[in-house]
Amino acid sequence: MDGYPLNPIALDLGPIQVHWYGIIIGIGIAFGFYLASKEADRLGLQKDTFADLLIWAIPIALISARLYYVFFQWEYYSANPGAIIQIWNGGIAIHGALIGSVITTIIFARKRNISFWKIVDIAAPSIILGQAIGRWGNFMNQEAHGGEVTRSFLENMHLPEFIVNQMYIDGSYYHPTFLYESVWNIIGFVLLLLLRKVNLKRGELFLTYVIWYSIGRLFIEGLRTDSLMLTDFLRIAQVLSLSLIVIAIVLLIYRRFTYNLPRYNDPSNEGKIAS
Repeated sequence: MDGYPLNPIALDLGPIQVHWYGIIIGIGIAFGFYLASKEADRLGLQKDTFADLLIWAIPIALISARLYYVFFQWEYYSANPGAIIQIWNGGIAIHGALIGSVITTIIFARKRNISFWKIVDIAAPSIILGQAIGRWGNFMNQEAHGGEVTRSFLENMHLPEFIVNQMYIDGSYYHPTFLYESVWNIIGFVLLLLLRKVNLKRGELFLTYVIWYSIGRLFIEGLRTDSLMLTDFLRIAQVLSLSLIVIAIVLLIYRRFTYNLPRYNDPSNEGKIAS
C-alpha cells in the first residue's frame, strides 16, 4: 500500500520555514567537527584549530557547492535567478564543497604554518561521516534518487516502511541511491578509523578517503536520474570521481617513494608544509 511522504519542513513559523535538509546538514557538520576536534587535540594541534578553520570553510564550502551546481545547471538558473539562493530546496554539489574546502584548508594551513596533510588526515573520517549523514537531507527532499523500480523491489531489500514510502514520487518508486551512498560512506568511515591504528604515512588517510568515496560515487552515480551532465552521455560526477581516483593513487605512490614522510600519529609537525 502506498504511503505518504515525510514533510521536508521541520518547523513552519509563518514567513520562516526550517527545512529538514538544513538541519540534517548541520547535524553532519556538528558530528564531524566534534570528532575532528577531539582527534586534533590528541595529536597535539592547538585546541581551536578546527573551530577557526570551519569559520571559513563552512560558508565557503556551501557557496562553492552551490556555485558548482548552478554552473552546470546554468540554462535553468539563468532564466530563474531568484532560485539560485534557494539551497533549502536542494541543489548543492558535494564535489563543489570539497573543492572549496580544500582550497580554504591550503590557505589556512599556510597561514597557521601547519601541515595541510595533517589537517586533512584528521578531517577525513569527519568528512565522510558528514556526507553519510547529509545524504538523509536528500532523502527528506525526495531527491538524488535512482531510476524507477517496483515497490516489491524495495520491500525485498527489507527496508523500513518509511524509506519505501519516501521513495514513492509522482506515482512511481525509485532506487534509494541516497541510502546506497550513505551506507557506503558509513563503511568508509569505519575503514578510516581502523586505518588510523595502522599509522599510515601523512596524507595517506585523506587520499584513501578520496579513493573510497570516489569509487562509491562512480558506480552509484550511474543509477541516478538527476546527474549533472557534461555531455549527453558523460556524467560530471563520474568523470570527476574517476579522475580523483587516478590522481589520489598517483599521489599516494609518488609521496611514499619521494618524501621521508612522518606517520599519522607522529607529533605535530608545524613548519613543514610539504609534509
